Amino acid sequence: MSISENVIRVKNRIDAAARAAGRSPGEIALVAATKMNSADSVAEAIRAGIRVCGENRVQELLEKNAQNAYAGSSLHFIGHLQKNKVRQVVGLCDMIESVDSLELLALIDGRAKALGLRQDILLEINIGGEKSKSGMNESELPRILEEAGAFPSVFIRGIMAIPPISHENGENRAYFARMYKLFVDNSAKKYDNISMDFLSMGMSGDFEDAIAEGSNMVRVGSAIFGARVYPQISE
Repeated sequence: MSISENVIRVKNRIDAAARAAGRSPGEIALVAATKMNSADSVAEAIRAGIRVCGENRVQELLEKNAQNAYAGSSLHFIGHLQKNKVRQVVGLCDMIESVDSLELLALIDGRAKALGLRQDILLEINIGGEKSKSGMNESELPRILEEAGAFPSVFIRGIMAIPPISHENGENRAYFARMYKLFVDNSAKKYDNISMDFLSMGMSGDFEDAIAEGSNMVRVGSAIFGARVYPQISE
């Protein structure tokens, strides 16, 4: 199938998953994960109706942006953000989905203040407690939300997670359910620069399960662009 056909197929699957969960399809935001896809492929996806693109790597984001690849869409940064790359991302991306510490929050706030803007972010939770992944422990979230008032140039819009790789259908639903509880519990609290609007979880292999458990933002790559082909490293 072409990218355009895949976009339609993914949107239909999102609509069906939302309706099966008794939800409105309009509640679910689709982020096209554009990692390792060309500017032309990204532009094709946008022409097919993609309204939000998400990049994992700063250098790739900068290269595609220079080619005007994201014209017509919002841009999210969805990968691990290194502290020395903050200056390049703040203000360029509409949302940074992967903030996992107060130190990173402070750096983003400082850069946003210098630019005279307010940067939307999501806080990343390492819901599976995996050492190989970024993200804060779920127990840290209340403390960080309490201290976020010290960073007025950052606007926390919700939380995100990438659960462990699942090997069977439905295997990640328990993680998604925990994230939803965390989202609901902390949505009840009121802060000046926090609005818990988005629960970002679910990717190509499990976004329907994520929607069933309450996700309202899914990040879909291979189901739109096809399987990624990683470069071979010669020995």
